[in-house]
Amino acid sequence: MSNLLPLSILAASAFGALGALAGGNLVTGDGGRASIPANLSQLSIARAIYDSEGGMGEAYYAYDGRVWARWETDFPEGDDNFSHRLKQLTRINVAPKAVSRLLTAPDLGDFPLLYMSDPGYMVITEQERAAFAHYLQRGGFVWVDDFWGDAEWQQFANVMRTVLPNREWRVLTPDHPIFHTVFDLEEMPQIPALPFATPGGSTAESPGAHKFPAGSLDTPQMRAWLDDDGRIMVLATHNTDVGDGWEREAYGDWYFETFSTRSYMVGVNVVVYAMTH
Repeated sequence: MSNLLPLSILAASAFGALGALAGGNLVTGDGGRASIPANLSQLSIARAIYDSEGGMGEAYYAYDGRVWARWETDFPEGDDNFSHRLKQLTRINVAPKAVSRLLTAPDLGDFPLLYMSDPGYMVITEQERAAFAHYLQRGGFVWVDDFWGDAEWQQFANVMRTVLPNREWRVLTPDHPIFHTVFDLEEMPQIPALPFATPGGSTAESPGAHKFPAGSLDTPQMRAWLDDDGRIMVLATHNTDVGDGWEREAYGDWYFETFSTRSYMVGVNVVVYAMTH
């Protein structure tokens, strides 16, 4: 028998546990990590909290016996696992527990790197837009991961047009230094979430699991918004789920060796690049 609760029960409990935000959209809380203060002697992996439009299956979804807001996909296990591996694989002094922050948090600038996941339904308020732009203009680096297909990309790109209205994204090809900072990567690896991963099968996730019209999900890419000096302000890993490679590292040798190892290579390269540029 499945250990998943019936969707009706999950949906009902969700409305009791979730907080209402502007426009009637619903998100969960801070994941219990927004109250952890910044330790300026360590690098903390900070997860960005944001709102999403829609209802069940859009702004939030039922999986693995609970309800998840889009912003908290793979959180905190994936972020904590990455923090542990980053400390193992580099000389960076990394905080052992990841934190979470609203884009409007007064101490957002204490975190040089924000990690954002699953923004395919993301919406943003004017206050958040201004705070996000301010963070980027003051040298902040945002890594956005785990969104697939054309519709989810377009949703995030539309948000970014309000945050950085005079800039457009560009594709980072494998000759860019970020692919070679610590590990040499010949391409952007495609990491499927665990339920979509099968030995010998496609690494692209199913169009039915993503916003319509999904379009092509076959080609993973690094895309970026740059400042006038060529510094990466926002890095997007599209058509891939690096965070699930972190979260699911203990779910069998095959998944770990095939996908988690590459997820950690990408993560180490991104963080080391961000910290040295």
